[in-house]
Amino acid sequence: MRIIAGSLGGRIFDSPRTHRTHPMSDRVRGALFNTLGDIDGMTVLDAFSGTGALSFEAVSRGAASALAIDIDKDAYLTIVDNIATLGVKDRVAVLRKNVSGWSRNNADKQFDIVLADPPYDDIRPNVLERLVQNVKPGGLLVLSWPGAEPVRPFLGAEVVSHKVYGDAQLVFYRKIA
Repeated sequence: MRIIAGSLGGRIFDSPRTHRTHPMSDRVRGALFNTLGDIDGMTVLDAFSGTGALSFEAVSRGAASALAIDIDKDAYLTIVDNIATLGVKDRVAVLRKNVSGWSRNNADKQFDIVLADPPYDDIRPNVLERLVQNVKPGGLLVLSWPGAEPVRPFLGAEVVSHKVYGDAQLVFYRKIA
């Protein structure tokens, strides 16, 4: 895997050697960050982080910090190694936690952008909707999920953009203040 753009653009990092992680393609990741635009100084939550690619791309493009969360042991250990390899331990933190439980116990922790790329074989809309509480008022929740799934409304958020990329789609929600 590689970082697409920014200060770390072109740098290579590892992905977990497991079938449980489905890394977002470079094409979709590039489209996500191009749609976000200038994220300089923002805070990012990378839920279901898998490889950590979204966290690394975010800090490479100017985000002040990113918190990567994944329950999978292999994903967690890979992200820890990648943080060291990329030299971003001052900007990227990682937790080995269940995103649902973490969000429930940390409703007061809010981010400018919450990126959610859940496992396609275990999508839980109630968990995704809970993540809205971790978005600052006016901030964004970006959901990546299967292209055939209908766009879901979430309480407290409005859809501001929806883009389909083959078998994947990105839905951008703005938290209503």
